[in-house]
Amino acid sequence: MPDLSVDKGKLQLKNPIMTASGTYGYNLEYEDFTDLTKIGAIVTKAITLEPRDGNRGQRIIETECGMINSIGLENVGIERFLREKLPVLNNRGISFAVNIAGASIDEYALLAKKCESAGIKMIELNVSCPNVQHGCLEFGVDENILEALVKTVREVFTGCLIIKLTPNVTSIEKLGLACRNAGADAVSAINTIKGTGIKLSFENGKFKKEQVTGGYSGRGIKPAALGAVLRLKKVLDIPIIGMGGIYSLNDVFEFFASGAEAVQIGTANFTHPDIAGKIVSELDSFMNNNGFKTLDELKGALRNE
Repeated sequence: MPDLSVDKGKLQLKNPIMTASGTYGYNLEYEDFTDLTKIGAIVTKAITLEPRDGNRGQRIIETECGMINSIGLENVGIERFLREKLPVLNNRGISFAVNIAGASIDEYALLAKKCESAGIKMIELNVSCPNVQHGCLEFGVDENILEALVKTVREVFTGCLIIKLTPNVTSIEKLGLACRNAGADAVSAINTIKGTGIKLSFENGKFKKEQVTGGYSGRGIKPAALGAVLRLKKVLDIPIIGMGGIYSLNDVFEFFASGAEAVQIGTANFTHPDIAGKIVSELDSFMNNNGFKTLDELKGALRNE
């Protein structure tokens, strides 16, 4: 049988198919649709120190090639997560990473320290959510601030440290290098692109408007995501986890060809809730049927190495 595992420093996965934060809940939300233990890792909703209600008003709007969301990091908070959600992940044998988000460097460090104490092996720093007024994106657009943040978290967390990068910058390469220099084990790219969705209707002589400004995700961002991964690969020697518009095995191959070592599936989960497990099976079958013994061998072929 082909070996689908990812073995890149501290990034250790049974296979390269992960699910993106904010699209897969905390633990068992998708278990009716797929075997969660077969996924490389699920990434939890972003967890903050205190519980958050998220943004008010309309928070999601569909677009032609994806969706706009302005959820605002709604979550149960770190203490309830550790008390109620984490035991389920551990007891069911689900591979996972915890996405954490803070409003200050101290908050990120405290969250990471709590994860370390709880025995969590992999965290993803959310420094790229565009839907909150304080924190996240404030740390992800300046390489000096980002390097200071990652360095501080690295001092208190010994497991696999992934940094989720924003595309809403001039040079994603500088941010990737800042993460590498500060001790990150991997970067994930890209988070959502800032955008606005508007839906108009005309009723009884008047226009009616629905509008959401927030993060744009889905099929439409794949070219931007592939470009970001390709640029990061040229300057980084740590693993890149690609994401953005993945709906098929061929999409996964495109990210591998661009330099990604693993991928995260996001928006597609909402319309194809079994997609992560399905792509794992398709990848296994493709490698088996075409004589690829290891994932690195497949990636080498895709990159013409």
